[in-house]
Amino acid sequence: QGQLVSSGGGLVQPGGSLRLSCTASGFAFEDYAMGWFRQAPGKEREGVSCISSTGVTSTYTDAVKGRFTISRDDAKNTVYLQMNNLKPEDTGVYYCTAVTRLLQAMCLYEYDFSEQGTQVTVSS
Repeated sequence: QGQLVSSGGGLVQPGGSLRLSCTASGFAFEDYAMGWFRQAPGKEREGVSCISSTGVTSTYTDAVKGRFTISRDDAKNTVYLQMNNLKPEDTGVYYCTAVTRLLQAMCLYEYDFSEQGTQVTVSS
């Protein structure tokens, strides 16, 4: 099983922006769809966005469409989540995830492995 390490979380005011990064190691990055899940206090973990192994297809949950953008750089084994116009309801721990491309159609609902996450807090 590979290793994922995310960074870039923090405290931001409503309307602000953050960029999360996740660097992967120990597995064939190009063979995996990559994604981001989040978990708010008292709520279940939910899929936010994912990108196919080829980088051609990106998927977003309805709540973040038009505000978040996912991208990947296979040369750096890194996936990014650009978050703009952040809202208080975006607050939570964000987890980088990886799922084999055989299951990538389900990447907003399934993952093979994840990591400890990075905290995002949107508050004035």
